[in-house]
Amino acid sequence: MPDPGYILAAVAIMAVVTFALRAVPFAIVMPLRSSALVGYLGVYMPAGIMLILVAYSLKNVSVTAPSHGIPELIAVGATAAVQLWRKNAVLSIVVGTGLYVVLMNWAFA
Repeated sequence: MPDPGYILAAVAIMAVVTFALRAVPFAIVMPLRSSALVGYLGVYMPAGIMLILVAYSLKNVSVTAPSHGIPELIAVGATAAVQLWRKNAVLSIVVGTGLYVVLMNWAFA
């Protein structure tokens, strides 16, 4: 069994590291709030990330398959339409995913 001093030192080190890992992001954020670069990224990065996710999701769609990629295009269109209409990401994702599942299982099965 390890010495009690060793155990206390290990626990103290773990506590300090845990506290530091949780506190450092808040300390770093304060100077970045007024940064022009961070403001620019905050405006344009979400759309760029969504574009990358859409491209990644559609990379294996085969237009030579029997469905010709139609369910995917309908689901992406519905997701975009719901997002533009309601401005709710969760609702958009649920509607698009649900529509895709319905199309793949019943309409294009």
